[in-house]
Amino acid sequence: MTIRKLPEAKTFARPQNFQWDSPSDVLAKWSEKPLAAESDDANTISIYDVIGEDFWTGGGFTAKRMSAALRSIGKHDVTVKVNSPGGDMFEGIAIYNLLREHPAKVTIDVMGWAASAASIIAMAGDDIRMGLGTFMMVHNAWGMVVGNRHDMAEASTLFEGFDSAIADIYQARTGLDRKAIQKLMDAETFMGPSEAVEKGFADSVNEGLTASEGDAKNLDQRLMARRQTEAALAKAGYPRSMRSEMLAQITNSAARDAGQSTAARDAGAFAASARELINLIKS
Repeated sequence: MTIRKLPEAKTFARPQNFQWDSPSDVLAKWSEKPLAAESDDANTISIYDVIGEDFWTGGGFTAKRMSAALRSIGKHDVTVKVNSPGGDMFEGIAIYNLLREHPAKVTIDVMGWAASAASIIAMAGDDIRMGLGTFMMVHNAWGMVVGNRHDMAEASTLFEGFDSAIADIYQARTGLDRKAIQKLMDAETFMGPSEAVEKGFADSVNEGLTASEGDAKNLDQRLMARRQTEAALAKAGYPRSMRSEMLAQITNSAARDAGQSTAARDAGAFAASARELINLIKS
């Protein structure tokens, strides 16, 4: 257990027809300014990606990755650096529980965004620090269920349970009144460092917390183009499943990005197509 003795988050069986997503406005802002994961020490874990396995890019930060990192660190203090637009709520809750169970101090450093599922993860910190210009965002459970009216009715009940479990986490960490928590979630609230500290979502504003912007020469240009294209499509109202299909069509392949050859990834054809699509969406 961490120093604060945080409560275990309730877990749920993932609905078979559930599709997770990141809030489109946050995804767009996050993708515009990629941060470079620094050369961290052995006891630091960086979450600079969407939460959950991102099949279409081969990326994403999962509970499996967190579990492996914590096993490697052992019973030592751990620092988790976060810059994520959120993603899979189920993975976010699982990662929160893993950090909650860590036997030593857990420090959360918000380096950019701790939004949606990433804000759930942040609540596992014994000490939550936010750098200048960073944001915490909380909202109700976000995702999509495909099916008939009976599936939709069942999904509504399920999502009420999801919201309740998320509110439990926020309330336990912040000490805010339940109705106040629900109001913040309903409003999809963005909090800068000072407001987050005031409301109990963070413990301090740390001016020394700065993350270097990614060096364009060293970043995966194809991945950046895909992220920015997906963000533009999300902002235009396309659900994640449709975005994935459209991106697959652009690359003339439904194969997972990570499975393509290095030559294919570096060819640059996708980047050009992505730019054309972004310009089309903006026009």
